[in-house]
Amino acid sequence: MITAYIGLGSNLDHPAEQVLRALDELDCIPESWLGRHSSLYASPPMGPPDQPDYVNAVAELHTALPALALLDALQSIENAHHRVRNERWGPRTLDLDLLLYGQEVIDLERLKVPHPGIARRPFVLQPLAEIDRDLQVPGMGRAQDLLNACEEQAARRM
Repeated sequence: MITAYIGLGSNLDHPAEQVLRALDELDCIPESWLGRHSSLYASPPMGPPDQPDYVNAVAELHTALPALALLDALQSIENAHHRVRNERWGPRTLDLDLLLYGQEVIDLERLKVPHPGIARRPFVLQPLAEIDRDLQVPGMGRAQDLLNACEEQAARRM
């Protein structure tokens, strides 16, 4: 089993409900089970400013699936939530990001792990550090130290 960390985010169609429902759905992925998950956090959008704030969380998922099969399962959940990919960093019903996959470093066209930008995103690092402040992000350091070094605005716990 590999311990993976999944970032969850939504800012459309009752975002908190979207994230909570997705947490339940993560536990239904074949050969996987949901471990700990963070509180919900509110944060301003990274992309165009004319969109609602996001609700974010991070979940720990124990899985026997290969990384790309897990990515496919995550995208299937997004599709079930009517995720539309029209605009980079635009509003969305659900975004599921494979942040970490054990201590592996993956650099494929479809998947990059650790997730690009993880070290600069407090809306990811804050919930990640809530789960495990000593968690090591491969090649970058401890989650809590990365959060402390963030210059961007912190996410607000809901």
